[in-house]
Amino acid sequence: MQRCIKLAERGLGKTFPNPLVGSVIVYEGNIIGEGWHKKAGSPHAEANAISNVQNKEFLSKSTLYVSLEPCNHFGKTPPCSDLIIKNKIPRVVIASTDPNPLVAGKGIEKLKKGGCEVLIGVLKKEADFLNRRFFTFHKLKRPYIILKWAQTKNNFIAPIQKKTDNPEVYWITNNYSKQRVHEWRSEEAAILVGVQTVINDNPDLTTREWTGNNPLRIVIDPNRRTPKDSKLYQDNIPTLFFTKDNIKLLPNKKEQIIVSPFCLENILKECYKLKIQSIIIEGGLRTLESFIKENLWDEARVFKTDKKLKTGIVAPEFKKISNQKETYESDKLNIYFN
Repeated sequence: MQRCIKLAERGLGKTFPNPLVGSVIVYEGNIIGEGWHKKAGSPHAEANAISNVQNKEFLSKSTLYVSLEPCNHFGKTPPCSDLIIKNKIPRVVIASTDPNPLVAGKGIEKLKKGGCEVLIGVLKKEADFLNRRFFTFHKLKRPYIILKWAQTKNNFIAPIQKKTDNPEVYWITNNYSKQRVHEWRSEEAAILVGVQTVINDNPDLTTREWTGNNPLRIVIDPNRRTPKDSKLYQDNIPTLFFTKDNIKLLPNKKEQIIVSPFCLENILKECYKLKIQSIIIEGGLRTLESFIKENLWDEARVFKTDKKLKTGIVAPEFKKISNQKETYESDKLNIYFN
């Protein structure tokens, strides 16, 4: 099952709105086929594992391991449970049951009715964590929320900009950490900032330092303050603005959603309707503090550096013990789970 989870990780950022799934087929103690779900609309992990078995006669005497319950419904691909039964695989070992109402135990039930021996719960904790975005989306009816910021040694997240300054991103972290952040962006469905960050930094909010998909860009802009010359308006990357009223003449691939009453809970409800499974929030201070105050977050990734500022914007107050730590040369990363 550990191999299934490792395989599934390869699809991170590519399978939305589908979950991450890996599968391995074992015959007489040897792996004879394996696969993972590579992207939405493509064959599922179980189908890829079965297709990779060279001698299909072995399948009737094999065990199929899979990190998530096989589906039982027709979507863009046929049901995996039917494929397993068709190939007469006698034993199936599953880590996690699927919280999606379209599946939710129905795949297991179909396998049992089809004559398969089914074992559930092997490495469940690890498999649930792997699909924490998918599980949060279906159980809490909102995206999985990741907070991200960097702070100096004396707890500032940015210098205070003068009105005469040109908008520019101030990077507190080193290039290794910056690249890591761009990797994170490629792994999530969306990236979100408040409009003040757009005004101050004029950011790209892309994965330009990493090979991967650009996330959907989301801006909380209740009073339509995004500058007309913002980089977010200048490219063809999909961008969504949450506002209190209409923005006229939005450029190509830029959309708006009017939220009333205007609050984070309603914004996340709209994100759920759009099937946005995960969001990484990168600022600014007011936006981060709002999500923390309303306890609408699941994970926080906080860089601490050796840099100092004489004065600046004070980092969010965060009284948590980190669950995980990483080091990127002089930068220290603390990861928290809510």
